[in-house]
Amino acid sequence: MQLSKRQFLSFFSAGAALLVLGCGRDATARTRFPVTYSDAEWKKRLSPSAYRILRQEDTERPYSSALNSEKRKGAYVCAGCNKRLFSSATKFESGTGWPSFYTPLAGGIGTKTDYKIGLPRTEVHCAQCGGHLGHVFNDGPKPTGKRYCMNGGAMKFVPG
Repeated sequence: MQLSKRQFLSFFSAGAALLVLGCGRDATARTRFPVTYSDAEWKKRLSPSAYRILRQEDTERPYSSALNSEKRKGAYVCAGCNKRLFSSATKFESGTGWPSFYTPLAGGIGTKTDYKIGLPRTEVHCAQCGGHLGHVFNDGPKPTGKRYCMNGGAMKFVPG
């Protein structure tokens, strides 16, 4: 069977897209984290929405999290394992509808390249359990210029 140039390019493009989309997607799944549970245990430990966000890389609706308007001093921790992720001192109003920070706490997060929408983005996950938190973008305020756009349902707030 002989393929036309158009058929070959279509076939090649589809294969390349599948490869690219799959590469970043399971990078976190292949990484070992200090806190691990079976899928059934995660379902028991987390609310349905936290499970969808942390374990299935879902995104909550904008402006749906109470943490978006949280103004008290304290820390934002992973809803899956209580790892400290962000300080309230680095939170800012981004106008996006998700809690946003300009820098994480040391050792709190990890990142990977995510191709879910077909373009590369930097996905942010908890360094301790691997739970999906959100994405980081290069349009934040000084001093870092970063916007860590996090799902409120992936975190809990600890005052203090």
